[in-house]
Amino acid sequence: MEGPGEGGEMAAAAALRAAKRALRGELRQRLRALGAAEKQRQSRLLSRKVIGHPKYQESKRIAIFLSMPDEIQTEEIINDIFKQGKECFIPRYKPHSNHMDMLKLSSAEDISSLALTSWNILQPSDDDSAREEAFAGGGLDLIFMPGLGFDKKGNRLGRGKGYYDTYLERCMKHPSGKPYTIALAFREQICESVPVAENDVQVDEILYEDC
Repeated sequence: MEGPGEGGEMAAAAALRAAKRALRGELRQRLRALGAAEKQRQSRLLSRKVIGHPKYQESKRIAIFLSMPDEIQTEEIINDIFKQGKECFIPRYKPHSNHMDMLKLSSAEDISSLALTSWNILQPSDDDSAREEAFAGGGLDLIFMPGLGFDKKGNRLGRGKGYYDTYLERCMKHPSGKPYTIALAFREQICESVPVAENDVQVDEILYEDC
């Protein structure tokens, strides 16, 4: 038998899941309609914004995603991280879970040695134990975050796996504290409002063409 309020909570949770699912479908459609040249144009513009950003300039240990085709291309930023002598960390997602680690890249060329997962993402293999894990070496100063959609309040809609929310919760418990977070978005990914739950962690800043 349901306790007081349980039915309402379950209905609210179901409504939230449905709202997120509907918005993900709409955003995927918008991204499919974006041509390769336009994606490249916005990615280059954002790379310049990042390289000139004070938070980026003052950060030493930076985590960044390796882009999928429907995300801002991060290659230029990664090249600059190494050019500036900063340390670069990339995600290793654990399948069938919401667990993710940030592992160190030794160079931009190191990317070509990574394995391609079944989701078409390059990442260090499960048996790669030689790389430094970010928490083991002093945490992170800055995380660049992907996502499907964002609103101007800093709410983020991911792909539904919860990797980044879970990782940021772990960061908050780490002695070095939560890193500054910047989402990189095409302007087509900016929404009026993103539906969120209590455990969805807001992004500190969203970078896109018109911001």
